[in-house]
Amino acid sequence: MACHLQQSSQKRYRGFFNSANAIKQKRKNKEKNSSERFLILEKREDLGGTWDLFTYPGIRSDSDALTFGYSFRPWLDHKMLAKGADIKSYIADTAREFKVVEHIRYQHELQQLSWSSSSQQWTAMIKNHTSGEVFTLTANFVVGATGYYDYETGYRPHFKDEEKFKGEIVHPQHWQDTHYDDKKVVVIGSGATAMTLIPALVDESSEQRARHVTMLQRSPTYVASVPGDDHALELLSGKFSPLSKAQAYTLLRTRNVMFQQGVYRTAMYAPKVIKALLNHRVKKELKGSGVDVAHFKPAYNPWEERLCAVPDSDLFQALHSKRADVVTDKISHFTQTGIALASGKHLEADIIVTATGLKLQMLGGADLYVDGQQIDVGARMTYKAVLLDGVPNMAIMFGYTNASWTLKIDMACQYVLRLLNYMNKEGYKTVCAQAETEQEQVNMQPDTVLGALSAGYVSRAKHQLPKQGDRYPWHVNNNYVTDRIMLKYRKIKDEWLHFTR
Repeated sequence: MACHLQQSSQKRYRGFFNSANAIKQKRKNKEKNSSERFLILEKREDLGGTWDLFTYPGIRSDSDALTFGYSFRPWLDHKMLAKGADIKSYIADTAREFKVVEHIRYQHELQQLSWSSSSQQWTAMIKNHTSGEVFTLTANFVVGATGYYDYETGYRPHFKDEEKFKGEIVHPQHWQDTHYDDKKVVVIGSGATAMTLIPALVDESSEQRARHVTMLQRSPTYVASVPGDDHALELLSGKFSPLSKAQAYTLLRTRNVMFQQGVYRTAMYAPKVIKALLNHRVKKELKGSGVDVAHFKPAYNPWEERLCAVPDSDLFQALHSKRADVVTDKISHFTQTGIALASGKHLEADIIVTATGLKLQMLGGADLYVDGQQIDVGARMTYKAVLLDGVPNMAIMFGYTNASWTLKIDMACQYVLRLLNYMNKEGYKTVCAQAETEQEQVNMQPDTVLGALSAGYVSRAKHQLPKQGDRYPWHVNNNYVTDRIMLKYRKIKDEWLHFTR
């Protein structure tokens, strides 16, 4: 979690940023020769966020690296779905290149944010986990770029009689030194984490290799195989190409964005077409494996939940190897040696991995106050999915659910920069988005800022996530083209933003 803080007599800064996204801010400041001060608060011991926290076997992105990387710094690796360690290295290298690291305060947790209209500034209560000291800083502007889930605990339902199990139970978010070599493993879940774990646990090239792995799912998920490598960047920026690496990167990034958006829009307007295509490809992948295709035929339409991508069919190859299988059933209870299913079957296990999802959390768990009144983020709408209704001088970063998370964050950061530059130019001290105007009354919708995504982790936390409205600029489009126009090119001042000097 982090912030971009803006000078005062105590230590006052412009605001707070996530260490990865602050790179964009630093780059823009450097280009404009800006002298504004900012500070990044990072609760953890190192940067990287998700890519520093998760260490389970095979950890990787679930969207393509070209759109997952920063727009201003080309991703030069050819891997389509990048490994977690490579993503962290990319973030760290970028932070060093743009001298962001000197602004990061590690093991500093933001516990409370309080806005004062009289002083027109934020006061942040911060705990230094190294010294134990709790202190305050003031800021003109705050950006919450903490992601949307709790880093301390994942979602972990309690299973009947689980205390009787004699083996090891581990959640992927807390994977440490779990030894699975020659062990029977059951992975509970059917999301991206489970899809990544299955082939990694039986990988012949790994130092450890499970004897057998079962993916136990309550219901199926759509899965699509994508190429593991993409060498187009090397080809387009090669010796005989007129394009530089940066130009080739931009071109290929645009290609991938348009392809993602095309698939998503087709799934929205012609779901039967995408469903038939996905089912056909899965049937082809499973041919000869003995695995029933029904395990990969969900009852819902594509993109009502995130579609899982696997590189080079690695999940299906694991199923063909006979060291892995899939079971669709409900859990009755745990036994001493495994899991008893509602169907009466029993799964033997030495290790049970609960890939049961995330526990959502806003602002890294910090409490939010405006003039002494506590703000319920889940009861507010977002303006352009960046600013909170009725909360001054604060932005909260949200990415895409139907494409790379970073793709939207990139544009949101550029919008925040445009907003701050506009305020500085016009001499404004505060900005506040207000849904109600003299012309209209915006209606709050039940959908959250993450859209109509019906994934379990979103449904469980609907009360925590900010909502969206029924019209522009409160409605979330999840459309890269319209978002790009809205965030990068539309004028800053409009009827919903209220500025004061």
